[in-house]
Amino acid sequence: MDFKLLDRINSPEDFRNFSMEELKELCAEVRAYMVDCCSRNPGHLASSLGAVELIVGMHYVFNTPVDKLVFDVGHQAYAHKILTGRREAFKQNRTREGISGFPKISESIYDAFGVGHSSTSISAALGFAEAARIQGNGTKSVALIGDGALTGGLAFEGMNNAGASGADLLVLLNDNNQSIDMNTGGVHNYLLHITTSPAYNKFKGKIWDSMEGRKSRKIIQRSVRSMKSMLVKKSGGDLFEALGFRYFGPIDGNDIAQVVDTLRKLKDFKGPRVLHCITTKGKGYMPAEADPTSWHAPGKFDPESGERILPSTNIDRYQDVFGQVLLELARMDSRVVGITPAMASGCGMNLLAKEMPSRFFDVGIEEEHAVTFSAGLAAGGMRPFCNIYSSFSQRAYDCIIHDIALQELPVVLCFDRAGLVGEDGPTHHGCFDLAAYRSIPNAIIAAPSDELELKNMMYSALQAEKGPYIIRYPRGSGEGRDWRNSSFEGVECGRGRKIVEGERIAILALGPVVNAAVEAAAMAKEKYGYSPSVFDMRFLKPVDNDILKEAAFGYDDIITIEDGALKGGLFSEVSEYVASSGSKACIHPIGIPDRFIAQGRQSEERKECGLDRDSIAGTIEKILQKE
Repeated sequence: MDFKLLDRINSPEDFRNFSMEELKELCAEVRAYMVDCCSRNPGHLASSLGAVELIVGMHYVFNTPVDKLVFDVGHQAYAHKILTGRREAFKQNRTREGISGFPKISESIYDAFGVGHSSTSISAALGFAEAARIQGNGTKSVALIGDGALTGGLAFEGMNNAGASGADLLVLLNDNNQSIDMNTGGVHNYLLHITTSPAYNKFKGKIWDSMEGRKSRKIIQRSVRSMKSMLVKKSGGDLFEALGFRYFGPIDGNDIAQVVDTLRKLKDFKGPRVLHCITTKGKGYMPAEADPTSWHAPGKFDPESGERILPSTNIDRYQDVFGQVLLELARMDSRVVGITPAMASGCGMNLLAKEMPSRFFDVGIEEEHAVTFSAGLAAGGMRPFCNIYSSFSQRAYDCIIHDIALQELPVVLCFDRAGLVGEDGPTHHGCFDLAAYRSIPNAIIAAPSDELELKNMMYSALQAEKGPYIIRYPRGSGEGRDWRNSSFEGVECGRGRKIVEGERIAILALGPVVNAAVEAAAMAKEKYGYSPSVFDMRFLKPVDNDILKEAAFGYDDIITIEDGALKGGLFSEVSEYVASSGSKACIHPIGIPDRFIAQGRQSEERKECGLDRDSIAGTIEKILQKE
């Protein structure tokens, strides 16, 4: 496709004089460019396709970067990146040397606020609005939030504060009926009812058309509020106006003319206000419109045919193992239930949802609620498996302590995407779970080294009488173990295992990095005729003190390896033991250093942190050379 308009644009200033017809063509070109780039360099496609007109309209009407546009999560921000001086850089989106897949303050003056997690936009935009009020600079503040992100508690905390403050804040609600999976819950049902209420929409349209130029606008607005309560049944009063926001819409968020016209009308209104925009996830690319869940992050694909180019591997992903094992456990034990904060397909829990829907709970993007809800289920006699991506579990930290650990409730917390996650980068790396949860009394922290270990740890967690029982595992494919044809076996809590017998150096590894350590030990054996011992620790808490004792007093050097932050994790555990025991062993840590690791392929990130086979072999060699 010839990008005759897009090729001329290096900032929003370059299209602010466009006619409406030119804006429509620009939206089409942005979509085509996005599809072309993402077909070769994968990213979050469907969300961004649906938000093109909203983003073009915001930059067209508002004076960015002076006015502040704050995104939520950032999955929908690709058009924003392409139109703000990063058109060529977008070809390297989410790569090691390229730009981030999410808005990032250090990347562009147009990225007002860095994002990556859900439901932060309203709070951050309120901060900008109040800063502008105090400074008296007239800066406008706009938050773009999806209906999926609106289910998060932080969004409501922000709205509650903003409504009470009277701040000059505009919230654009991008309502496409989806986050990653289909949206669920009361907020979703409420928005759907507003959207589909013929009586309300007919009346609202007449009132809206009559507003312009009328001095009696306030009287009309009061009439709208009164009629809204009557016409939008089941609402129990307008949700947004109850929180102190003036509600406008819904409008067609994929109609650029309507978006621009409405934003112009609302730009100079004062106070907190919500514009409800109905969009289509995947808009403009038929395969994505037809299956927005699969096309949320489709990987590589043929842009002409829409055929997805799937990885050529027969090795199961950890999420697939989790999903199938959870279903098997649920078949065995009627107490087993599954809970996910809007990640059913991503974590593999869609299998349970399909076969046993009454024992599956998608609570929306609500990690804190997911944890405390799981605690309530456990207190009520159930055995909940709550699956949360590791980085998102950080939001539920207090709930894990207060509602599960303190009460010793048998909740199994499965932390998917632990460690380095690849192209999503530092907002999504699950680096901090080992250090964060190790200090919690009653917590069990397990890290399987392969698919079979994950299966057996889930089985063992079901037998535990108290919790939290945390199982953390990485994003992506496993090690190729035949877990499907293996029977369940119990894994003794707090018991590791020696898997390579050696001397002089003890390698204590946690999680799948054990396999890289075994390979590195084999390299040392081939090169030096010598092999270090390799221990699969299996558990960070309770740690296997017998292994620590053997390593501290049976070896001169100890290498610790973990796909997590060095500060507070396995390295800290081993160091504390060695220091208190009087051992003279020298400890050599390998793990994620005290900095945020940039986006890239997982293999690149692991190499940077020394977690790959060759880097571990290099550490062994350095120790031997010192001797």
